[in-house]
Amino acid sequence: MNKVRTLEELRKMRERLHAELNIRENSNHPDRLPQVRVAMGTCGIAAGAKEVMDRFVSSLAERRIDAVVTQSGCMGYCNAEPTVEITLPGREPIVFGDVTTERVEELIDKYILTGELVDGIIPARHNTRI
Repeated sequence: MNKVRTLEELRKMRERLHAELNIRENSNHPDRLPQVRVAMGTCGIAAGAKEVMDRFVSSLAERRIDAVVTQSGCMGYCNAEPTVEITLPGREPIVFGDVTTERVEELIDKYILTGELVDGIIPARHNTRI
């Protein structure tokens, strides 16, 4: 951790930490906010899921976007890790695959803020009869 040298640096650090804490506390009423769930199974972690989750938390906090960011176990899409499930209020969850730290901004800008679908959606599994 870097040393704080000025009062202004301390204020900025306080604001950043407060915003990150708010994202975690928003889980008290998740149905009213966008929910971001990052798969943290072994395969997801190996593919970079921790970095993806950190980027969601920091980017949403910096931009002061209220959302809930949590982690889950494996979603079963090992070939598309890191995977992220995003649920907007009043909508069905959508799972995005191959999410990199660079794609986080696109998902926030296009899907979370405007509801516009973007590439990388993993279709829901359908029950079939043989």
